[in-house]
Amino acid sequence: MNKPLKDYRTWCLLSALTAMLVLFIHPSKQQKTPTYNYTFIIDITRSMNATDYQQDNQAVSRLHFVKQTLRELLQKLPCESKVGLGLFTERRSTLLFEPLEVCSAYTEIDTAIGKIDWRMAWAADSNIAKGLLSTLDMLKKSDSSVIFITDGQEAPPVNPNYQADFSTVKGRAKGMIIGVGGLQAVPIPKFDSLGNQTGFYAQDDVPHRSTFGQSNLDPSQIKGYNARNAPFGSEAATGSEHLTALHETYLEKLAAESGLAYARLTDLKNLNQALQNPKLAIEKLVQTDIRRQPALLALLLLSLVYLPRLYKFRPHFRS
Repeated sequence: MNKPLKDYRTWCLLSALTAMLVLFIHPSKQQKTPTYNYTFIIDITRSMNATDYQQDNQAVSRLHFVKQTLRELLQKLPCESKVGLGLFTERRSTLLFEPLEVCSAYTEIDTAIGKIDWRMAWAADSNIAKGLLSTLDMLKKSDSSVIFITDGQEAPPVNPNYQADFSTVKGRAKGMIIGVGGLQAVPIPKFDSLGNQTGFYAQDDVPHRSTFGQSNLDPSQIKGYNARNAPFGSEAATGSEHLTALHETYLEKLAAESGLAYARLTDLKNLNQALQNPKLAIEKLVQTDIRRQPALLALLLLSLVYLPRLYKFRPHFRS
């Protein structure tokens, strides 16, 4: 072997060794990185059992897809980010735990998300607006961003005369409403007390209008109207509330009224982009792993050491 080539390989080996030493001696450094503080509030009402998402070529429920997407999102959040978790049903939300640092508490957060079940709901009704209002009121003094995840379906539909007033909480909290589900209406699965599916809800199984308070309808157009005893008339309402689709226009309206942003959940990439909103980011000095760079450099230098030998033994063919 000629001396220049030998010297070339020696210098590559020494440089590779230096890179490996850097890798072990200085594996990380502090640098400014955007971090996040989220409190995820997940709708666990029955419409979230509708199966209008696809995963591994199989239909899965909205709730399952939300859980799986959030678990994958945890792996992408930088250290020093925090995640809290809560549930919504009926007219209010409840907090399971306040935000925890994702790297040190990864297992606990991941396990908690995986264990969420629709049977945790304490009532079957669903008033999204009041649930959102209770969430914002609960977290108005928190520095965590509210991420309210729902399909927007209310059961029974809210009487327009009694809509939630967000004026007292608007602008007090930052965050997003994440819309879940498809735009085409699908049936809502029905389950027994053991959690086994027994079919789907039929038109007669669900209320199609609210009978709370004063009617918002024209009395002259209501059959059997009685101001005191039957303000909504004597006939049962019919409709399509036994089917469910993402109520996107309604959620966009609630987002505007509450001062939140809105995004629709289609996949992990889309959710990750939505949550990386600069308004939700907090710049911090974070200990960042930098082992990748010296490791790649060492690999390149070792490849150069063996390149001449590989070339020497390459078979040559004559024409």
